[in-house]
Amino acid sequence: MGQPTGDFRQEGVRPRTGELVTGDLLVTVGSTDGSEARPCPDEWRPRPRRLERGGPSRGTLGPSPAVGPLALGAGPADLPLLDREADIAQLLGKLTEGRSIRLVGQAGSGRSALLSAVAAAAGELAPDGVVQLCGHRRSAADLLQALFSATHHAPGFRPDPQQLARHLATVGAVVVVDEVESAGEELEALLAAAPDCAFLISVAPDSPALALDSRLEDHLVAGLSRAACLALTARLAGRALDEAERAWAVDLWFESEGLPLRFVQAAALLRQRDVAVDALVAAEEDRRGVFGAVEHPEVDEDPAVREAELRRTVALPTVAESAAPALRLAEGLSEPAQAVLRLAVALGGECPTAPHLPALIDVGLGESALHELTDCGLAVSIGGHHRLTAGALELLEPHWPSAGSTNGAATHFAWWVGHSSVSIEQVAAEAEVVIGAMLADRAAGRPAAVLRLARAAAPALALALRWGAWERALQLGLEAARAVGSGPDEAWFHHELGVYALCRRTPERAVTELEAAVALRGALGEQRGVAAGRRMLDLLREDTQALTAGEGDLPAVTRRPVIRAIAQVPWRFGMIPKAGGRGRTVIAASAAVLALGVLGTAVGLSVAGQDTPKGGATPHNGAPDQPGSLTGNYTIPAPSDSASDSATPTGTDSPSPEASATSGSPSPSGSASASPSPKKTTTKSASPSPSGPQPPGATQPPVVVPPVTTTPPTVPTPSQTTPSQTPTATPTTPSPSTTPASPTP
Repeated sequence: MGQPTGDFRQEGVRPRTGELVTGDLLVTVGSTDGSEARPCPDEWRPRPRRLERGGPSRGTLGPSPAVGPLALGAGPADLPLLDREADIAQLLGKLTEGRSIRLVGQAGSGRSALLSAVAAAAGELAPDGVVQLCGHRRSAADLLQALFSATHHAPGFRPDPQQLARHLATVGAVVVVDEVESAGEELEALLAAAPDCAFLISVAPDSPALALDSRLEDHLVAGLSRAACLALTARLAGRALDEAERAWAVDLWFESEGLPLRFVQAAALLRQRDVAVDALVAAEEDRRGVFGAVEHPEVDEDPAVREAELRRTVALPTVAESAAPALRLAEGLSEPAQAVLRLAVALGGECPTAPHLPALIDVGLGESALHELTDCGLAVSIGGHHRLTAGALELLEPHWPSAGSTNGAATHFAWWVGHSSVSIEQVAAEAEVVIGAMLADRAAGRPAAVLRLARAAAPALALALRWGAWERALQLGLEAARAVGSGPDEAWFHHELGVYALCRRTPERAVTELEAAVALRGALGEQRGVAAGRRMLDLLREDTQALTAGEGDLPAVTRRPVIRAIAQVPWRFGMIPKAGGRGRTVIAASAAVLALGVLGTAVGLSVAGQDTPKGGATPHNGAPDQPGSLTGNYTIPAPSDSASDSATPTGTDSPSPEASATSGSPSPSGSASASPSPKKTTTKSASPSPSGPQPPGATQPPVVVPPVTTTPPTVPTPSQTTPSQTPTATPTTPSPSTTPASPTP
């Protein structure tokens, strides 16, 4: 095989290493002990810049800039669409209204060609133009990243979902996505992330139905009319059809319901038939030249007439052969095209780009071979590389054995992805082919080759931001490491999967993978690897603790709703845009003073011992307090007729002094205790409960323990007292329920 020789670590080859930023993490990829994430410093955070509409190429639906003109073979897509004017006009009208459409139809109905035509005509519909993406083997997260990369300049940056939503919220474009594989909630999340974009996507024929509340609406791509199918066949055949061929094409139209792909392949069958006719004409001319004196039947001197007569001697394919023509078309290909086709079948339908073909199958004219495959309808160019058309792989795989077709493919790609001359964009364009090579070697029983390619390709795919392929490569590598029995490699893949889960914000999976890596490396004595895994676990624990602390510090469970609403006023005012920052500062400070003043008034009224309205209503909102409510720390307890109350948490109101006298001494912990006294206490005191019994004859106001768990902002007011002071604020006209009991002489 004509592939580069030498060791993987030879001169000019290096393991793929680098750094990227995802969310608020800086990830170092490709280090010896595995990738490592850490908080990204502020000065290193990317500043995404919106790309202008007239800037670089937006999207990757066509040939990728990474492979340039080598991705040849558009084939029939170069011809103008037939019988699609009404569909294009209807789709443009819906996109003008901002509606999103999903193209549905049978395989080979021309959805991709219709997408390209609409994208070419929709350039002026949206402020940000048209963005064309490829959904083949890409998740919804990968598509969102591709949309972000097409509209923003931020190399090496993969935003988290919140950042993506913020950056894509202002993008207004027509987003055209071919071959979307996501469905259901994942697809709806993709649309919701870019609310100002109108999406035009195509999906597989077996995709599930849309939800009732979906933003998308279906548009059926039906087959072509009989006249359009006959015209398409004649154009691709390169000549007019005779009567027999027209009748054969009409039968095919009834059988296929006018699917354009069938007539692209039918035209290829006619071209192969013409090749056979040309061979007959050439053989007849040779016989005349060699045996000129021999008598021969008289023939028409017009070459066209003679060619038509010879064509009638070559039978047309049957309707059954025309319905599934992959085998017959493959037999009529040239040897280089057959070799490329066999390689594509072995790689699961993925065709490598032309520069790889000499190294993989020793084919020097890879561009011509790919062009031949697309012209006969067996392959299609999408996303910068080629893949087999729908149904071709299933028809060819049983009859075209792939034994030996991918020998050395994993070694070649492992060398290629680590070479210094290969760019990240080139690796991204070949991601599906690299994964296909791993799957082919796994099916052939070569786990060592899968392991080698996965170790080399995983860091490159991560840096290329093809994280769906990155995860797949890590999973295949872990499976191969277990099959080979390589403990260090297995630990490395567990560590990488843990870092991947950390970057994708799935902490449970990250902890599982990292703990498995630490355990394996600890058993193998790899102390540096153990330290790297523990650093990742520590980072996970810090993030989890910060999240838990943030959720536990919510003020809703310890403050009154009125006070909380007033305290939030400065934040709301601070968010109002004004010409200068000084005005916002003054308003925020005034609102804060107002909030603290109201809070101090509330505390002062509590210390002063105001009467409680009947029914337990508080003077703040007039609503009765409920046990366990959000306002329990600042309310006055409602009267209770029960003989005993259940114990309440620390920070609730203390029992009345009469109850304390009955028990002999107040509760040292300040918690509520059973109180048989029928009297109702409606006062609070800012001083703590005494720690010992009261001296006889002492006259003091009722002493109540204040809340302990959460203390509101302290504002010095005349109504507040310290532990060494006695309250000075008393009601002007005390009620009987608030008068202290006289000591017994």
